[in-house]
Amino acid sequence: MINAFRTLNPINILWLALVLIGLRVGFIIKVPDHIPFTLVEPFARLLIPVNYENIFSPLNNVLIAAVLILGQSLWINHIINHYNLLGKPTFLPALMYITVSSLFIPFLILSPALICNFLVIWMVDKLLELYADENAKATAYDLGMIVAIGTLMYFPYIYMFLVVWAGLVIFRPFNWREWVSAVVGFVTIFFFLAVFYFWNDRIDQFYKIWLPLGSTFPNRIQIVNYYNYLVIIPVVVILALAFFRLRQNFFKSYVLMRKSFQALAFLFFIGLVSFYVKANFNLSHFILCAVPAAIIFAYYFLYANIRWFYESLFCLLLISIIIFQFFPV
Repeated sequence: MINAFRTLNPINILWLALVLIGLRVGFIIKVPDHIPFTLVEPFARLLIPVNYENIFSPLNNVLIAAVLILGQSLWINHIINHYNLLGKPTFLPALMYITVSSLFIPFLILSPALICNFLVIWMVDKLLELYADENAKATAYDLGMIVAIGTLMYFPYIYMFLVVWAGLVIFRPFNWREWVSAVVGFVTIFFFLAVFYFWNDRIDQFYKIWLPLGSTFPNRIQIVNYYNYLVIIPVVVILALAFFRLRQNFFKSYVLMRKSFQALAFLFFIGLVSFYVKANFNLSHFILCAVPAAIIFAYYFLYANIRWFYESLFCLLLISIIIFQFFPV
């Protein structure tokens, strides 16, 4: 399967759709009677004065989520090939994104974190644009606004602002105007939110938006069934092999590729640790890590040499998803 996706063949879009359905058919058959859906955080609920929470049936919820993930995978693939980030045109980023975004059941349903992945992809595009951008202040301003919009939908997304500054460090020589532009872009969105609060006589509650930032990082996370997390084992193995391969080729790669994977590693780390500002731990948060993880996976599978090994490893990942997600022990 990996070899088929190593080339940029349009027929692979059909194979992507089949993989997407295959990794969801078990959940679709056993779809629960009710799947809660939220589009924005409670503090931004005033901006949407209609009842949308029960607009989708459980089946429609899962199908729409699948369509969104397919669209996101194709967008990622386009960006990676446009910037030649992997050195070769390929469909592997799309395949890896669809696979990674199927790891856990909470990844399969509509959630603010899933919708925010559109913003993550947009951020990756903007960050790569910084490398040769003559007007980086405008790009930094756009990045700040993207983070603010994501924060309205899913509050932990606010930590992606650190990724913006990291991107400016990695891709640009220091220019304080670019750093300030990112802050101004972020503040612009919340300025209009503050005005909306004022119009609705709730400005005294505006400060409560920022209270979760004072949450302490948890010492432990309550996990109900550890066996269902065995799917992470092949993921960790692939990540380790990918970082080993990146380390081997790091100084052989051209500058944009080296800088880009540094930014992606930081994006992955921020997505991983920013969950703690939400009161209730939910696995759906970690889909924010799917974009950088998919690109890193694609790099490994594109340059892996021993076919029987990398094909077997990918099949093991697919089998793990089916066994531990759709048929939990």
